[in-house]
Amino acid sequence: MTFSMIDVNRVFNFNAGPSALPLPVLERVREELLDWHGSGMSVMEMSHRSPEYEGINADAEAGLRKHLAIPEDYAVIFVPGGASMQFSMVPMNLCLPEKRVDLIHTGTWTAKALGELTKGGIPHRIASSTEEAKFMRVPRPPEITLTPDASYVYLCTNNTIEGTQWTTFPETGMVPLVADMSSDIASRGIDVKKFGLIFAGAQKNLGPAGVTVVIVRRDLAERADKNVPTLLQYRTHIKAKSLYSTPPTFAVYIIGLMMDWMESEGGIAAVERQNDAKATLLYGTIDGSGGFYHCPVERESRSKMNVVFRVGKAGGDEVVEKRFTQEAALAGMAGTAGHRSVGGMRVSLYNAVTVEAVTALTDFMHEFRRKHG
Repeated sequence: MTFSMIDVNRVFNFNAGPSALPLPVLERVREELLDWHGSGMSVMEMSHRSPEYEGINADAEAGLRKHLAIPEDYAVIFVPGGASMQFSMVPMNLCLPEKRVDLIHTGTWTAKALGELTKGGIPHRIASSTEEAKFMRVPRPPEITLTPDASYVYLCTNNTIEGTQWTTFPETGMVPLVADMSSDIASRGIDVKKFGLIFAGAQKNLGPAGVTVVIVRRDLAERADKNVPTLLQYRTHIKAKSLYSTPPTFAVYIIGLMMDWMESEGGIAAVERQNDAKATLLYGTIDGSGGFYHCPVERESRSKMNVVFRVGKAGGDEVVEKRFTQEAALAGMAGTAGHRSVGGMRVSLYNAVTVEAVTALTDFMHEFRRKHG
């Protein structure tokens, strides 16, 4: 059976993760699926010890280093377990004896990290929280109080469920800043040197589910006690170049393809401009709707990756919102419903989501308002 992309009915995909992949990347995967570069086999069939796969692994790392401007004193590793594994792996590797962890609490994902600190009996304190504001903003600088000798400061750069995002990061001095960057990595330029460690599940901006990227300052990777299980030590993966055990090879391969795609788009600066344009278009439609659409997030904290809003009135009309989701799906737009824990709507604007997709969505929103407003 043969087919082409012309035969496939592709939707506009606004899912929060796993999420959209660029069509050129999918087409290249299809082209190389059965026979990668004349090897006679798929990447899925290769030995991870083979020179072919070692080259794929090295290319993915090189692409990340180039586009994220990662200095040489930082290691880049690919590990399984999802970003959620890092809620445990980070403290196992970075905690210092009798030193606390400062955590900045901004929603669901920092709550999960906090839960793992508690389970592990790791000394910690909440350095700031916006729970009283229902997590509808990130903390303001005067609200953050840091411990001068903490093991590290922890935050989540973009909160997918609440729809908030940090635009400037707290100054932590000599204390390493650790960031869960799963949902906005590679969406904008950042200064990696401001962080001690960055981790990100790939399934939003970097590729498919199955692999987590960890960018860690090499000296911090040496903090771990040697009794930490071998597979959970960062230095194990650094020394083995992410090949200590069988890695998620196909997912790493697609990260490399995503880096090639980013290069073809003009690099991270061009991707950031496109992301700005998409967010401006969608938020403009929400704010210009006369209250029919309402975004509860404070303007200065609005995410450019995950746009949350209610339909019908400020607190949302669940009947109208259900109709919105249904009609959007019929119009070829997937993934518009909000997270089950908060309801409403959520539209994710990751790198692979095109301006064309957002334009189609906003046209739909105007028509939906006309019919139901």
